[in-house]
Amino acid sequence: MADKSYLRWPFFDQRHRDLSDRLEAWSAAALTEPHHGDVDATCRALVTALGAAGFLADAAPEAGAAALDVRSLCLVRETLARHSALADFAFAMQGLGTGSITLYGTDEQRARFLPAVRAGRAIAAFALSEPDAGSDVAAMSMGATKIDRGWRLDGLKTWISNGGIADHYVVFARVDAVPGTKGIAAFIVPAATPGLEIAERIEVMAPHPLATLRFTNCVVPDEALLGNPGEGFKIAMATLDIFRPTVGAAALGMARRALDEALARAKSRMIGGKPLADQQLIQAKLADMALQIDAAALLVYRAAWTRDTEQRRITREAAMAKLYATDMAQNVIDEAVQIFGGLGVKSGVKVEELYREIRALRIYEGASEVQKLIIARQTLQESTP
Repeated sequence: MADKSYLRWPFFDQRHRDLSDRLEAWSAAALTEPHHGDVDATCRALVTALGAAGFLADAAPEAGAAALDVRSLCLVRETLARHSALADFAFAMQGLGTGSITLYGTDEQRARFLPAVRAGRAIAAFALSEPDAGSDVAAMSMGATKIDRGWRLDGLKTWISNGGIADHYVVFARVDAVPGTKGIAAFIVPAATPGLEIAERIEVMAPHPLATLRFTNCVVPDEALLGNPGEGFKIAMATLDIFRPTVGAAALGMARRALDEALARAKSRMIGGKPLADQQLIQAKLADMALQIDAAALLVYRAAWTRDTEQRRITREAAMAKLYATDMAQNVIDEAVQIFGGLGVKSGVKVEELYREIRALRIYEGASEVQKLIIARQTLQESTP
């Protein structure tokens, strides 16, 4: 059983502890089988199950921006990721794909899109990256041209999670060729909109729905615009501020699972007539793993608590949480594989699965190198002359 002592930390209220208990019981019952075969169908089934159980209410809340509780989002992602990375993915994308609507949507936009996502009847996606504009959002080239009673979208989006199975996409595009971050706008685009097609399905080492989207003379009405023209960069960054700590939480869940697996292996594996756990080198590894996990948890839940209680941007705290937790989890999982020895690289063994699943978290929603730049920039700005 994974360590739950952190729930006694002052970052949490009783409702968070109750949420963790409910989700732990549900996950233990519902996420018992490994995922094989049709990943699209599995993700749809997971979204449906999470919605039916009521857990998507934390990803797409009824009461708007004030109800996006980042501590709850982090607790859900940590717990799901410890049981199933694909279940974590299914939950996270419901939040990321509607976070911009929750934060900046009109009452009509929220009423149209959020209830179905909350219930697990619709799948959401967030379309920001392009072939030549990933970490550098200002390099975005996809165009949005104002036309009578609407907008025409033209260009490519790539590395889009839930691409190919989403019911709507929050899409970012450059308005009338205005340069820089001030020229970006955000739009809600239903998947069935003419002119939007799946250009390519992308296969990755830890399978999940991923695609390149092509927009060709794709016309959306004025009410598809989120916020005002030119506010797209602000909308994207505010959304990522909230969901970057949750990436750290997912990494934390994977690391806790890896430590649990390593502890069980070290206790049961006999070397020279003694358990592997009696070896001082193995004990040192386990100590480092436990230490790194607790340090990451402090950063993740510090960021989440700050956003929830102070209701402000947490750019620096979010970057620190994502950077440290994802790098930490990579190290912890690698050590778990090492403790397992040859069995650790056998397909179907949990630590082998975790080894593949963790790698993408150091890249998406801002690569580790980008997080370092953000931390340095914020630290310089906040320093006194």
